Amino acid sequence: MRIGVLAVQGAFAEHIAKLNGMGVDCIELRQRADLEQCFDGLILPGGESTVQGKLLRELQMFEPLRDRIGQGLPVLATCAGLILLAQRIADDETVWLGTLPVCVRRNAYGRQLGSFHTEAQMEGIGTVPMTFIRAPYVESLFGADTQILARVDGRIVAVQYGNQIGVAFHPELDEDDRIHEMFLRLCRQNSA
Repeated sequence: MRIGVLAVQGAFAEHIAKLNGMGVDCIELRQRADLEQCFDGLILPGGESTVQGKLLRELQMFEPLRDRIGQGLPVLATCAGLILLAQRIADDETVWLGTLPVCVRRNAYGRQLGSFHTEAQMEGIGTVPMTFIRAPYVESLFGADTQILARVDGRIVAVQYGNQIGVAFHPELDEDDRIHEMFLRLCRQNSA
């Protein structure tokens, strides 16, 4: 199995290190030509969603990635990646990939000082560590097919829609591998 990790900006190296530690081969997606390689799943890392979105357009990666996600490519989107996937961003007309039927609120927990670590229940996994850094949260869902996977203080912080998993936190920064394992199971099922 091979996972493509968007590597134009943000916390991509941490995802690659975690997956390599789990024995999974990764490729860095830095330019349009990289998308021609075979990969079984995609990680959209945390970072600056606006910068990532603009770079995806400038590098002509935007449309091919959106098309592949739309065709069922499994995705794990963390923090800024969740914003990239969302169909709506609260108080913002911008829509990036727009494949995940949710509305997210950016920087919902405040700036860097609003960063925090907690543990909470995640559907199908159990209690997991969650590190939030200038994190968004899911404000609302569109349609009944989007499943809520986790809440913190009543706010939705993890969802799944088909082969797309979006989380508001950074599982790559914690030692727990179970969220990445959940994503890899999705990749295996999809390629079977």
